[in-house]
Amino acid sequence: MKIIVDAFGGDNAPLEVLKGCEMAVTELGVNIILTGNEKKIRSCAKKNEISLDGVEIVHTADVFDIHEEPKEIIKSGKNTSMAIGLQLLADGKGDAFVSAGSTGALIMGATFIVKRIKGIKRIAPAPVLPADKGSFVLLDAGANSECRPDMLVQFGIMGSAYMEKVMGIRKPKVALLNIGAEETKGRELEIESYKLLEKSGLNFTGNIEARDMPKGEVQVVVTDGFTGNIALKLYEGMGAFFAKKMKWIFSGTGKIGAVFSLGKIKKFRKQMDYKEVGGSVILGIRKPVIKAHGSSDGTAFFNAVRQAKKCVETDVSGVIEKYAEQVTKVSKE
Repeated sequence: MKIIVDAFGGDNAPLEVLKGCEMAVTELGVNIILTGNEKKIRSCAKKNEISLDGVEIVHTADVFDIHEEPKEIIKSGKNTSMAIGLQLLADGKGDAFVSAGSTGALIMGATFIVKRIKGIKRIAPAPVLPADKGSFVLLDAGANSECRPDMLVQFGIMGSAYMEKVMGIRKPKVALLNIGAEETKGRELEIESYKLLEKSGLNFTGNIEARDMPKGEVQVVVTDGFTGNIALKLYEGMGAFFAKKMKWIFSGTGKIGAVFSLGKIKKFRKQMDYKEVGGSVILGIRKPVIKAHGSSDGTAFFNAVRQAKKCVETDVSGVIEKYAEQVTKVSKE
């Protein structure tokens, strides 16, 4: 299996990218195709004693600037490490693509270079978030600020396929993010989406309020990209807030109290750490595309490659296409 990785995406490129890729080759048994400036990649690897065994380098002189308009990825940015990586994926030169570069550019490039799955109207970034009972996937997390009800149904389809195949959850529960539990709550978007989700054939459980997401009672939460991105950022911010407060609390309890609680603290911090997941899969694309966090370190890149490998092995894209066909049939009956 070949995983294509943007060597110059993210704040810590290319060093942390190379560290993660070295781990992936060794521990996951995958081959890596790195896109980026070959001279800089080899120099960085040599300086830091990082092995490039199992790694192929496709040279690109340019890097997509995060300050550029996302649409430039298919125009002036078509020779960047991100665009070339996506093109390699589209051409069948690799099985999945990982980048920690511009989210907007990656979504634009994935849509127009790799293309959407047949029948899917919009692609969506889908981060997996920790909860009291396991985890859940949130989508759309920011790509489509304005959505139609049928798009939210497709988000439910894609999220269900991912949680079932990659996360191993049988018949994942799907909920619609709303301002109340009643089916009459919300804007026209939520009211009409509720009706469609009810007859979609998905394991739809109704509306969910934002305060109930951390409970983990459902595994797929669907909403429009504007609402989803706000929910995501608040969730991430509260996670950082709690981590900081826990450190402050235990700094005043003395060493004995901290020692007895250390195991639970580490477990909680690991659960809340984005590096353990690797990144957000962009669902709805013909082949797996993973958006790693911009500040990813070697561990995060390793886990992003692991996530990509799992998506390939379980054929998430193929499953989503089949789900879409089945739901379309059910909705027409």
